[in-house]
Amino acid sequence: MTYEPYYVPAQSPWPIIGSISLFTLLFGGALILQQYTTHISMFAYICSIGGLLGLIFMLAGWFNHVIIEAHQGLYSAQMDRSFRWGMIWFIFSEIMFFVTFFSILYYIRMHAVPNLDQNTNPVSGLLWPEFKQNWPLLQNPNNQLFPGPREVINPWQLPLLNTILLVTSSLTLTIAHHAIRFNQRIKTIIWLALTVCFGLAFLFFQAEEYIHAYQALGLTLNSGIYGSTFFLLTGFHGFHVTLGTLILIIILARMIKGHFSAEQHFGFEAASWYWHFVDVVWIGLFLFVYVL
Repeated sequence: MTYEPYYVPAQSPWPIIGSISLFTLLFGGALILQQYTTHISMFAYICSIGGLLGLIFMLAGWFNHVIIEAHQGLYSAQMDRSFRWGMIWFIFSEIMFFVTFFSILYYIRMHAVPNLDQNTNPVSGLLWPEFKQNWPLLQNPNNQLFPGPREVINPWQLPLLNTILLVTSSLTLTIAHHAIRFNQRIKTIIWLALTVCFGLAFLFFQAEEYIHAYQALGLTLNSGIYGSTFFLLTGFHGFHVTLGTLILIIILARMIKGHFSAEQHFGFEAASWYWHFVDVVWIGLFLFVYVL
């Protein structure tokens, strides 16, 4: 029976640095939220910014050590499988994260909003007799306190453009992935750079869409349940696109430096898995948030 060598890293300060930074970030964020009811000093913002900087420092330092260990040939096939399973479970957790948000949208549309209509629930008619269920919800039950949006975003303009950008980015990333498997380094760099450009373009048009929603349509976080769910779903997805684009930029820089080969490029694969996941989530958002 043969045994595979397994690399055991030396003691590292990064886990404790990450834990302290994350706690500080969340603690500062909680204090900032309390400013609506209490007087909080700049200490809350210092905690949040310090925690965020600490997390960035931890990630940069820890990943740098992982890259150095990989170049030293310390990782075995067993270690590679551990990385793959770790990335698989991470993406699974992200899938369940968005499943929760899509479930919220389903419950609101199919149960909460119809239950406020007096034709469905006569008791609700005593509170808001003029409310009629519809989606998108432009007229809220208490439209004076929470005025609904004047219009909703046309799905066949910027949302469709962003869908085309993300679907195309998946195609260019797949081409880059095939190129690296055949050690075509220049081809990989070109197609990966195109993917980054598509990601940046998506973020630009997403920002344009938000500005248009706030200024022209009255679609804000305070415009009722439709506005809240819209920005909750698209905002978190935008955060994931931002993170994915940053990851691809780092992978591109490493590719230019010659860190990957046809035999060893799991960092590239992990980034591509994450990006394809983000693209699939957007297709769901485009259908269920913008179109249907």
